Amino acid sequence: MADLPGESEPLVPKPLRAACALLLVEALGLVAGGVVLLVDTVTGHPTDRASALLAAAFAFLAAVALGFGARGLSRLRPSARTPVVVLQLLAVPVGYQLAFDSERPEWGGPIMLGALAVLYLLFTPPVRAALDRPEPSR
Repeated sequence: MADLPGESEPLVPKPLRAACALLLVEALGLVAGGVVLLVDTVTGHPTDRASALLAAAFAFLAAVALGFGARGLSRLRPSARTPVVVLQLLAVPVGYQLAFDSERPEWGGPIMLGALAVLYLLFTPPVRAALDRPEPSR
C-alpha cells in the first residue's frame, strides 16, 4: 500500500503470480477432495467415520490456508511465504506416497509436481527480490 501520494504499488513479479495461481488450483483440489471424502463418509460405510471426517476437515483447512497464503503473497507480504513453503514441503512426500507407494500416479504426480513448481517459483530471483524486504511498519 502506498503511504505517500506519489508512491505507487510495487508490481507483483510474474513468477509470484504463477505461484499464486498454482496455490489456488491446489486449494480447489483440496476442496474437491474434501467434498468427495465428506460425501463418501456420509453416504458410504467407512471403517472409521471419525478419521474420514477428520481427513475431510484437514483438506478444507489446508485449502483455506493455501488460499490465505496466495492472498498474502499476491499482496507481497513476506510473512506469507513461510507457511506456504511448509505446506508445499509437506505436499511433496504426500504426492510421492500416492504416486509410488499407493500406485496412484494420476493423483500423486500432480500434487508433487505442483508443490515443487510452487517451491521453485517462490525462490526465483524476482520473487526473492520482491519478498526479501522488511514488512512496512504500521
